[in-house]
Amino acid sequence: MKKGWILAIGLSLAVVAAVAMADQSDAKKAAAQSQPMPGGKANAAIEGRSGSKLTGSAEFVMHGGMTMVTVSVKDAPPGVHAVHIHEKGDCSAPDASSAGGHFNPGGHQHGAPDGKEHHAGDLGNMTVGADGTGSIMVHSSDLSLEGPNSVVGRAIIVHEKPDDFVTQPTGNAGGRIGCGVIK
Repeated sequence: MKKGWILAIGLSLAVVAAVAMADQSDAKKAAAQSQPMPGGKANAAIEGRSGSKLTGSAEFVMHGGMTMVTVSVKDAPPGVHAVHIHEKGDCSAPDASSAGGHFNPGGHQHGAPDGKEHHAGDLGNMTVGADGTGSIMVHSSDLSLEGPNSVVGRAIIVHEKPDDFVTQPTGNAGGRIGCGVIK
């Protein structure tokens, strides 16, 4: 009879230990899903500003030391439009002025994304076709998903005009016709 009780207690302890380990594993999985993973991803939904009906999305994906940025829009005015990351993740103003200036953690002059001197948030120009759709893809070593160069909590802006890559500090890109908070 004693052996039966000892066996029952031993089995009960084994079951309790297995359940506790499973709960810890589930908690670790949940915690990992709530944190950006190395090589993780951030996104933004872009909405029209300054009277524009533009909509779109931006995706930021880490690959080693590079961030691949993909921006796509629809219902945008045809032509060439500058795309920048701005310092504040605030699109509340009708003209998106609440997003602040260009994201520039390094204190550089404005320029082309592949130029020697440029803001981290200088992504270049996107061409929008007659159908109102356009996209741009940029690979950047100046951007990340964490640390001082993190895009998370900032805004992606689509401007009304092209970036001339020369005029300081904005590239003479005109008004802000699209804005999205990067999350």
